[in-house]
Amino acid sequence: MVESSSSLLQLGGPVVLVLLGISIAALAVILAKTFQFSSARVGRHGLVRQAVTLWRTGDRAKATQVLLKDRSLCGALVRSAMDAIQRLDQQPLAIQDRDIREERLREEISARAADRLFALASWLKALDLVTQIAPLLGLFGTVLGMIETFQALQESGATANPSTLAGGIWVALLTTASGLAVAIPVSVAVTWFETRLEKERAALEVLLTGVFTADAAPQQALS
Repeated sequence: MVESSSSLLQLGGPVVLVLLGISIAALAVILAKTFQFSSARVGRHGLVRQAVTLWRTGDRAKATQVLLKDRSLCGALVRSAMDAIQRLDQQPLAIQDRDIREERLREEISARAADRLFALASWLKALDLVTQIAPLLGLFGTVLGMIETFQALQESGATANPSTLAGGIWVALLTTASGLAVAIPVSVAVTWFETRLEKERAALEVLLTGVFTADAAPQQALS
């Protein structure tokens, strides 16, 4: 296996070496993002939805108690919103002043949520760049290999061997195959991360809206 990999690197030339380096870097980023998403418990909203349902039915103490068991990014933001609203309710404010402060609070929580989501989205553009440049690098290597092959064919003149030409072509195509081998799995990973991120963004919006609109519809349970 080691010998075949070494032979592939020798046949593919510097382009394959560059693709190898890119693939290692992309794998490191994918592993780091997987750990980050797992630590933030992205997509795990069971306890948070339960807490928001309790909040909207008026059982605020139990809602905050349920969130103490949750360690997700979504849970932390919803818990911050609930704590801030409860502190706001304890202040003797006129209705207009309370509405103004609640609107500011909602903007603050939304900004915090956007910041957390932006942190989750970091380095996804770099992975997306890999999916774009890896096939191009492979094609570039193929073009260079084809140029060398036809130059050798021209120099050999009438004594050209067709098997030599065929061998040069398949060696040149190795770089295209290498580029696609790097781009395809990275593209799958990027799509998976972005899909999870979009779902997390939508869930956050629904849950935070449920917290802030609880007074308007206290008996409506969040589906």
